Amino acid sequence: MASSADQDSKGSTTSKIEETLTEKNAQYTNADLLTFHERFKGRVILDPEEAAIEFGEGFAARLKTTDDGKTILWPQPTEDPLDPQNWSSRKKALHVFIITLATLVPDFDSAIGIASVFELAKQYNTSTGHINNLTSNWSIFLIGWGGFFDIMLMRRYGRLPVLFWTQLLALIFLIGLTVAPTLPIFAAMRCLTGFFGTCPQITGLFVINDMYPFHLRARMITIWTAAAVMGPHLSPFVFGFLVARQNWRWAFGIGCIYGLIVALLIAFCMEESIYDRKASTHPNYSQGFSARFKALVGITGWQLAGSGPSWKEVFLAPVNLLWRPHLVGIYVLLAMEFGFGIGINITNTIFLQSQPPLGFGFDPTTVSGIYATPVVVVLIGEVMARYLMDWLMSWSLKRSNGVFEVENRLWALYVGVPLNLAGFLILGAALQHHFNVAVVVVGWGIAQISVLIMTVSIYSYANDCFPRRPGEVSAVFNLTRTLGGFSVAYYQVPWSQKVGALQTLGVETGIVCGVFILVVPLLQWKGREIRKRFSLKEPDTENEEGLS
Repeated sequence: MASSADQDSKGSTTSKIEETLTEKNAQYTNADLLTFHERFKGRVILDPEEAAIEFGEGFAARLKTTDDGKTILWPQPTEDPLDPQNWSSRKKALHVFIITLATLVPDFDSAIGIASVFELAKQYNTSTGHINNLTSNWSIFLIGWGGFFDIMLMRRYGRLPVLFWTQLLALIFLIGLTVAPTLPIFAAMRCLTGFFGTCPQITGLFVINDMYPFHLRARMITIWTAAAVMGPHLSPFVFGFLVARQNWRWAFGIGCIYGLIVALLIAFCMEESIYDRKASTHPNYSQGFSARFKALVGITGWQLAGSGPSWKEVFLAPVNLLWRPHLVGIYVLLAMEFGFGIGINITNTIFLQSQPPLGFGFDPTTVSGIYATPVVVVLIGEVMARYLMDWLMSWSLKRSNGVFEVENRLWALYVGVPLNLAGFLILGAALQHHFNVAVVVVGWGIAQISVLIMTVSIYSYANDCFPRRPGEVSAVFNLTRTLGGFSVAYYQVPWSQKVGALQTLGVETGIVCGVFILVVPLLQWKGREIRKRFSLKEPDTENEEGLS
């Protein structure tokens, strides 16, 4: 029989629990659900029952969930049909489709020069190395910096007009390089094409966050990221066959047609997805031709810019992310793995077409066929990454009673890094020792699957850590990954000529593995503490106790 002391202790405990629940009900019952999701910085409660425990039953009763009632929708959709969270599934899918096609543009356009590098060298009476150094490398370099330009404009004037004008300008400059009479003009036009064309690689994360709830974003990021990974590989595959039979200008001309199609899709099918949940009224960007036109060309964004962030704020926003400890290591890892992947894409055509002892001496048609490898495996990697990210979320929610911690995104890297090691070593050995071309295909394929899995994991992690800064996250990542790829083409071929491709690619993948070992386990161990200490302080965000 329980003693009176035990009964008093149980009664006291029950009383304290009830008091706590009462306090939570009082604290959160009237919380603004439209902006509540902005408090999350890596810890998200998706289970309604857990939400009732942490925030009180009054708060939980107000939450909107998926149709099965098992997952909370963050952000909470409004009753406004203009809210992108309320758009139809078909409309959302159309926007993801267009932004994915647009994301192909900058790297696709830049990589047309990879298929044309030998013909360009003949046209302008120079070497392939000079063509790469003057045009390919610098266009990649400017793709990275263009993102900072884009994010500032998008924060001020909206997603749609900046996307439209940058793609239109990129198309104009691509036409210019297609008809360029001299190498300096060609190089200038190619660099400007890259600078303006990169905008979809920034806008995509914005649009996904605007339209989709938290639990579906990683899946959409996988589709969008696959386009960024495929872009540099698609044009060498497609146009290598063409350049072997026709003038190189035809390849860039077809690129112009593709850019025009994308620009027309943006103009006629996309809508502005920005939605200020703190505002009492919202402009209808799509009601009638006049409203659509004003939103597209930026008139509406210009009129509303006065109530948005200042130029100082938009300029400093990406800078404020650069030094955050939980972002620094992860963007260094991205720069290494993605950059070395871009480097392989630039230099493989040199390895494959150059005569022995450096290369295989293949003709352009054979090389184009080999470039199908990364195109096909990116599609395979997209499926693998999508299901892996979904499984990791389901697994982590079961382990944590419906609470998702962002560090669980990083478990995908434990799949990607070993694949990176295996792929680079196989490819390096195949290039150095001139193994059968099937070995080249296998090594390159494994390496590219690893790049996609790791990139999706890193983007999803950072997007969850900084939920109000998806554009800035994209800009920082776009810069770091392109800076990594920009530098590789300068040293990869000379280094391989000196010590062999196996040692070159082996050191590169060794760097990736080393950064992974130094960064990822620490983030998974101390990540939550680091996030709480170094998260961005938003001036208009409510008290975040218990959420980060």
